[in-house]
Amino acid sequence: MISLTHYLIVSALLFAISVAGIFLNRKNILILLMCIELLLLAVNLNFVAFSHYLNNLDGQVFVFFILTVAAAESAIGLAILVTIFRNRRTINVDDLHSLKG
Repeated sequence: MISLTHYLIVSALLFAISVAGIFLNRKNILILLMCIELLLLAVNLNFVAFSHYLNNLDGQVFVFFILTVAAAESAIGLAILVTIFRNRRTINVDDLHSLKG
């Protein structure tokens, strides 16, 4: 039987992978966005696991809102990424350090 500890271990591994991806990969914006999404999914797994463990639906309601915000963040992030690529012809973070309004 799968217990709460198993879910927390998987969530901690996902969280650690995403944090390592954010800190180790500072080159590609697309990879950074995927790491942020993975981080949010690790948090969602915690919410669902504790919601099931405590027999309370509040955690699942939080997951619904987090997924909604994550979808909006992905859409806006990818739109900004496409606009930057059209103007600069690169998505390398090092080449974008001099963005001015």
